[in-house]
Amino acid sequence: MDVLSLLCCRNGEADQDLHATGQKLGYRHVQMALYFLLMTYTYCMRSVLSVAIVAMNSNSTTPNPDIPIYHWDNQSVVLSAFFWGYAVLQLPSAQLGKRFGVKWLLVGCTMTNAGFCILIPLFAEYCGSVGVIISRFFQGLAQGCIPSLLHNLLGHWAPPSERSVIGTISYSGAVFGNILALSTTGLISSSWVGWPFAFYLFGALGVKWALLWILFGADRPGLHKNISAAERTYIETSLAYQDRRVIPTPWKAILTSLPFWAITLSFVGANWGSSVLMTEIPTYLDKILDYDIKSDSILSAAPYVAMWICSVIFSPICDMLINREIVSRGGARKIFSSIGTMIPAVSLGLVGFMPKDRPGLSVALLIINGGISAGGLCGFQVNHLDLSPNHSGILMGLTNGFSSIFSIISPLIVQYIVTDKTNLLSWRIIFIITASIYAVANVFYCIFGSGEVQAWNDVEEDEEEVPIL
Repeated sequence: MDVLSLLCCRNGEADQDLHATGQKLGYRHVQMALYFLLMTYTYCMRSVLSVAIVAMNSNSTTPNPDIPIYHWDNQSVVLSAFFWGYAVLQLPSAQLGKRFGVKWLLVGCTMTNAGFCILIPLFAEYCGSVGVIISRFFQGLAQGCIPSLLHNLLGHWAPPSERSVIGTISYSGAVFGNILALSTTGLISSSWVGWPFAFYLFGALGVKWALLWILFGADRPGLHKNISAAERTYIETSLAYQDRRVIPTPWKAILTSLPFWAITLSFVGANWGSSVLMTEIPTYLDKILDYDIKSDSILSAAPYVAMWICSVIFSPICDMLINREIVSRGGARKIFSSIGTMIPAVSLGLVGFMPKDRPGLSVALLIINGGISAGGLCGFQVNHLDLSPNHSGILMGLTNGFSSIFSIISPLIVQYIVTDKTNLLSWRIIFIITASIYAVANVFYCIFGSGEVQAWNDVEEDEEEVPIL
């Protein structure tokens, strides 16, 4: 908050000088900080159940005898319920954000997400696992709107020369949120306050973000009250910005675009892998590697710590390669996407063949998997903005909505295959399937991906532009 306040209160004349070169800190970085916090708190509320569900269904995880303990036999279904809702509003929210603006939609989504997070202990107490499934479904509905709305904002705020850094740092909040939730939920669950406090804490952080966004957020540079004319010109000129216009969505061109489908299949692989990593690894550590709830929580977070560190390293390198014209924009995206998928594919495959008596090697491979997968953040994750800044939110809605179906399927497949959670052979099958999906998706992306603005990004002469209300 202090950093945000400092940036927002700077003198306008100083801003003019600072942004004359278009290189240093400005209000686009205030927005980036807000996006980072949004993704952090969003993923805290998404990931908390992955660890808390172990405590909710285990005896003696807390010294407080009043903390309720359940014995659900449908835990994978409970974990999957989030993604049932997550896929529903991806595209509608993108279209609404493009048509009417993003700011207040984000407030509504965040408050809904936070509210249902806070209500989970109450739903669990009075409605059992069905109550938690309902709550997670509505959390999924709310969170499903956020990526497409965020991509819409990045399309207005991220200049091409800074796109890898601004986009990656914004989305790395998701990684940091996983770190925060996975590392602290186990500690909270094993303390006197017990697992319910984790849901109250992360829900409260979501409410805090909504208040920050109301105070400091803006849909685009032209609507920001304090941005300097120099920075606004720098951003809008670099994006060939068409102020206060909504360009009709070229649905047919998008849906027949191979570069678009290359990104989409990359998201399928990444969502499948991250879904398995986020929802099932705590159980794998508990049942196969015999870690207790405290160690389980910390080790579950370790891959995300590595991922966050790698994202900070990879993104400026990616922008440097592009800006110095060492490789093309599309080439850079493919390089980092390949790093972020092929190495994790190999490491996950190896995890499946690690014996139970070598837990250290398994954990090391999982950490490598998490760390190196950060390459995707500055690869295919921001590639929508390269193809079409004008329709980036729509592209993200289509991509994330379609790939979210596989986030629903993966926990259910785990439950179908891993009928005995202490059976290493069953887990091996899961890791091999995940590694194969990673590899196939990346091959398709390397063949058909692109870093160039597509012809359908700009409105055709005979198309009607619709003014923003």
